[in-house]
Amino acid sequence: MAATVEVNNVVFLSVVAPHMKKSSDKILVVLVAVGNQKEAIRIGQEMVNARLAACVNIITGVQSIYRWKGKIVKAKEVLLMFKSTALRYQALEKAIKTMHTYETPEIIALPVNKGIDQYVEWVRDETHS
Repeated sequence: MAATVEVNNVVFLSVVAPHMKKSSDKILVVLVAVGNQKEAIRIGQEMVNARLAACVNIITGVQSIYRWKGKIVKAKEVLLMFKSTALRYQALEKAIKTMHTYETPEIIALPVNKGIDQYVEWVRDETHS
C-alpha cells in the first residue's frame, strides 16, 4: 500500500506493506544535526505532523568538531533525535533533506534492538496513518 505525505508543500510517496507483520517494521532512531534551534523545531514539527516520526527530541548545546572541505570546523549545533520506523525512513530522509540548510546534512539511522513493547508499538502506530 502506498501513502502520500506532504511536507513543506512537497509530496512524498511512502510505501507501507500491509501484509507485513508489525514486528518486521523495525524501529529506528534517526540522528540529524542542524545549525540552530529554530531550524530544529521547524524540521522536527513537520516530521511529526507528517507522521514520518512518532517524536523528536531536540538537544541543544551540542559542540561538533569535524573536517569539512579540508578544514577542521568547530561549531555549535542542535541535535534532533527522531523515533521512526524502517518503513518510513526513506520518506523521512527525503523530507528532512528538502528542509535542511546544510549542503551535506547528517542524517543517520540506528536500529533499536530492544525496547519496552508499549513504546515500540506507539512508535509504529504514530508513524502509520
